[in-house]
Amino acid sequence: MSSALVSTSYADKLDLKKEINIDASRQAADLKNKIFSYIDNVVITQGTLRIKADLVQVITDTETDEKTYIAKGNPATFSQKLDDGTPIYLQANEIKYQPSQNIVVISGNAELRQEGSKVSGSIITYNFVTEQVSADSDADSDENNRVKTVLQPKALDKN
Repeated sequence: MSSALVSTSYADKLDLKKEINIDASRQAADLKNKIFSYIDNVVITQGTLRIKADLVQVITDTETDEKTYIAKGNPATFSQKLDDGTPIYLQANEIKYQPSQNIVVISGNAELRQEGSKVSGSIITYNFVTEQVSADSDADSDENNRVKTVLQPKALDKN
């Protein structure tokens, strides 16, 4: 099953120009393959972006120098304020964030929340540029593992 929603704005563009801070209990690096691992109580911040996880691997493509962040936890979380100030919150067993592609893919008990509305499924993809969300369930899943969406109505103006 698949569900699609459209957001009203995309990630704060200024975040990508800010420094990245990584706080963890331990760190390991494979310098040859450009893989950096941050272990236990990992918190990554960059502007309004915040990732929390048990393990985060930062993999740098050797040809393009583009970075991919893979966060794992029970759950791992990702939050960021969009350009209009609206926060977006994602949580899952695994988060794959590709800043150069403006995409985050979350999988395993995946959930996206924004302005009181919620989408949950096996895999959720959020594109910050196209402002689109897609959610999928496992093809062989039972009724309990289907994509679920809860939409909150806009508050009525009481004048």
